[in-house]
Amino acid sequence: MKKYETVIGLEVHVELATKTKIFCGCSTAFGARPNAHTCPVCTGMPGALPVLNRQVVEYAAAVGLATGCAIGSYSMFDRKNYFYPDNPQNYQISQLYQPLCRNGSVEIETQQGLKVIGIHEIHMEEDAGKLIHDESKEVSYVDYNRAGVPLIEIVSEPDMRSAQEVIAYLEKLRMIIRYLGASDCKLQEGSMRADVNLSVREVGTAAYGTRTEMKNLNSFKAITRAIDHERNRQIELLESGRKVVQETRRWDDGKGDSYAMRSKEDAQDYRYFPEPDLVPIAVSAQWLDAIRAGQPELRDERKQRYKKQYGLSDYDADIITGSKRVADIFEAASDICQQPKKVSNWLMGETMRLLKESGQDPDTLTLDPEKLAKIVRLADSGALTNTAAKEVFAQVFQNDTDPEQYMEEKGLKTVSDEGTLKRVIEQVIKDNPQSVEDYRSGKQKAIGFLVGQTMKATQGKANPGLVNRILKELIGIVH
Repeated sequence: MKKYETVIGLEVHVELATKTKIFCGCSTAFGARPNAHTCPVCTGMPGALPVLNRQVVEYAAAVGLATGCAIGSYSMFDRKNYFYPDNPQNYQISQLYQPLCRNGSVEIETQQGLKVIGIHEIHMEEDAGKLIHDESKEVSYVDYNRAGVPLIEIVSEPDMRSAQEVIAYLEKLRMIIRYLGASDCKLQEGSMRADVNLSVREVGTAAYGTRTEMKNLNSFKAITRAIDHERNRQIELLESGRKVVQETRRWDDGKGDSYAMRSKEDAQDYRYFPEPDLVPIAVSAQWLDAIRAGQPELRDERKQRYKKQYGLSDYDADIITGSKRVADIFEAASDICQQPKKVSNWLMGETMRLLKESGQDPDTLTLDPEKLAKIVRLADSGALTNTAAKEVFAQVFQNDTDPEQYMEEKGLKTVSDEGTLKRVIEQVIKDNPQSVEDYRSGKQKAIGFLVGQTMKATQGKANPGLVNRILKELIGIVH
């Protein structure tokens, strides 16, 4: 069997985080009842005219700048003509001839090292509606809430060679866009989805093979399975002497299979022409400078700074910067308490555990940095045991409770009075003579048992470090 290479390019659609649609004032909020967020413009009524949302241009330009694109000073919209039930106008307002952003790239990590994936262009367009199929009644319904929601389409070069590279590229794009605040990129809600263009060719061949397109894949698992399946399908066709047909295919993740939808269209099939109801977009140098000035520090730069400024390891910096919200909390809390490693531990440990248990996205975390810094200080000073600190933290996470107030109300403050602890420890020694003797004979584990008995007697409130010291002093041997 011949050796084949997979060639993959992506068209990534991202719904932008504007409050209103691209050409009208309807809400973009997800989850409303069907057709609640509609008007004559986004439902394509005759005579209704679009008006461009300025924020859409600014978000698109911000993503372009963050991915190294050149931002065109002159940009325009085009009309892409096609009929589909969820497309109320029978055309889509998009960009073909003069997209806003061109010739960018992002760098991804692969098993072979760093790799640059080229971005051909980023253009703006409106989303279509959504069809809901009721197989029991053999009918379909249409919801136009999504019609007119602003999109950017990020068109890559055919630079990816495996599903792993595709996922790394998508994760990098998603991280950049979420840091910018341009979209939440929730694949499960359709605010980020990908069309996969894939072909295979013999290793060493320069010419590309015939490509197919799989549309609207909205999970990393589905994308991975679809790529592997399509690669194998095309290789089997070529090995049997048949040809790959250029077409659009639909991936059925439940069945683990794909099927042909239609022959793949080219630009001329859509009869593109300049959108007559919208004027061209002029992006002045001053406007672009203002967008550039508002760009946040992105993840890669923040990771390097955290290692240098806060002394975090590669692993810690990678986890903390995985969410801009978590990174912001880390930075604010660390600056308050001056204990970055301990803040990092709380965020990577208890915070991630509670987020997972509650099914919460890290980017929606509302943890108060000042209260997190208080918990770090209380635990570091010995005022809270590790167990008590976790209880306090859970209350802060869930209810935004004041740590010190909760500690006092629940009596969680550590017992650090030496006289009180000495009396308790004397009784523990008296009640456990065998453990005392074991420790004196060199069995180190025995001291742990005695500490545990002291903690039990004080309901977990004793200062562990102080307990250790007093125990060793009273037993009379310090190892």
